[in-house]
Amino acid sequence: MELTERQREVLEFIKKTQRLTVQTPSLREIARHFGFGSMTAAADHVRALKRKGMLESSPRRARSLRVISSLESFRRMVVDIPIYGEIPAGFADERHQEAKGCISVDVQSLGIRPTARTFALQVRGDSMIGRHILDGDYVIVEQGVTPRKGDVVAALIDQESTLKTFMIDQGKPVLKAENPRYPKLIPAQELMIQGVMVGLIRRTK
Repeated sequence: MELTERQREVLEFIKKTQRLTVQTPSLREIARHFGFGSMTAAADHVRALKRKGMLESSPRRARSLRVISSLESFRRMVVDIPIYGEIPAGFADERHQEAKGCISVDVQSLGIRPTARTFALQVRGDSMIGRHILDGDYVIVEQGVTPRKGDVVAALIDQESTLKTFMIDQGKPVLKAENPRYPKLIPAQELMIQGVMVGLIRRTK
């Protein structure tokens, strides 16, 4: 995340103070240095720097702020998401899906918060090109999320897997392709949502 000019100044002041005195400045000292009217403004800047991964502190310990190095900050933003095989973006497919390693993603750039239920699937087919999902892309999927109308979902429809847009037609759930070459999928017996798409990764050749 980008820092504001004042946040950068506060961070540099904390770094300089630690370098010169081997001690973290207090909120009172930060407020005094920048001429803030109260410690609240200093606390707001410190909280923002923590939220952006630039500072950390130990709870209930005075002067425990620690500046996070650029490398540490980078490592915290990048997480490994397991890849559970491929999913057809075409006609539903009954092939068994297996784990195929993981994909490393910058969660801040992608704008997601991965959990233990987050996984990735590689797309095969062109039925979702209307949503800019192409063959070979990786979709990031969150399991356990209730789909809303218009969400892209990984689903089992009558025991066959597919990637489609979740829709409601006459009060019943259907799966809509985003390519006119493919029909809507209406479950004959069962529709199970495996997860809702929360992100997309495209690897260029």
